[in-house]
Amino acid sequence: METQATRDAYGKALVELGRLHEDIVVLDADLSKSTKTAEFARAFPERFFNAGIAEQNMMGMAAGLAAAGKKVFASSFAVFATGRAFEQVRNSIAYGNLNVKICATHSGITVGEDGGSHQSVEDIALMRSIPNMCVVVPADGPSVRKALFSLYAREGPAYLRLGRPSVPVIYGEDSDFEVGKGIELKNGRDASLIACGIMVNEALRAAEVLAAEGIDVSVIDMHTIKPIDKGLIVKKARETGAILCLEEHTVLGGLGSAVCEVVCEYCPVPVRRIGLNDVFGQSGSPDELLQHYGLTVDHIVQNIRSLVKNR
Repeated sequence: METQATRDAYGKALVELGRLHEDIVVLDADLSKSTKTAEFARAFPERFFNAGIAEQNMMGMAAGLAAAGKKVFASSFAVFATGRAFEQVRNSIAYGNLNVKICATHSGITVGEDGGSHQSVEDIALMRSIPNMCVVVPADGPSVRKALFSLYAREGPAYLRLGRPSVPVIYGEDSDFEVGKGIELKNGRDASLIACGIMVNEALRAAEVLAAEGIDVSVIDMHTIKPIDKGLIVKKARETGAILCLEEHTVLGGLGSAVCEVVCEYCPVPVRRIGLNDVFGQSGSPDELLQHYGLTVDHIVQNIRSLVKNR
């Protein structure tokens, strides 16, 4: 199966977008080789600015450039872009509803050996809580490209969550992608798997295992966490009667919480969440960490069996 890191797809798509639109400027906080904005810097050096190891200042610069009419893409590691610079993102960017797209790489525990200090497991919750902010978590490279082009055309601030390791390519170049609209990859009757980011592929793999056992599940790529696709969530709740949410993020405030809010208000059914259970990450290889925190096909299958049995 073809694989590609979502950060690599971001670097390539950013150059492509830059060739089409001269109003794009890109900012980075001295991590351009890792975030892949170095590709944009090589292609358009006059439109690239390295703020140094000063993420708060970078967000202030981004706000100023956006207020002057530029479309700004600001990048750093997710833990710095959302945590260290939260006040500037909130007050300088989102409060003014400015056109700054925060494209953060190295999200989640698959950062690996860098450990808990660099593993952002609360970034979705932080960005989702800010008024005016759009939050998108693509599952693969082609999704990143489509998301980037969509966010350029969308007014206001956005947070695009990207990863470090290579992940399987799920979509073709001609696949549909619309911010705010989830994608139903598989239709099933017994339960629904709603996932984002790297967990979408794990959901598809789990669905194959479950199908061999006679359990038919739906698989939803909920790439946009905010605004979330309420209609699709309610539809799957009514059709399947049980939901399992999957995210490489804390279960507090992320995708699972967003789904629970919709289900509780519009169509109450049993919902479970797989993610980090109110803990920090730790050092280890991505595969070791995914296994340790239960973000695996086996854990998904076990939870669906239990959900279907006890529904």
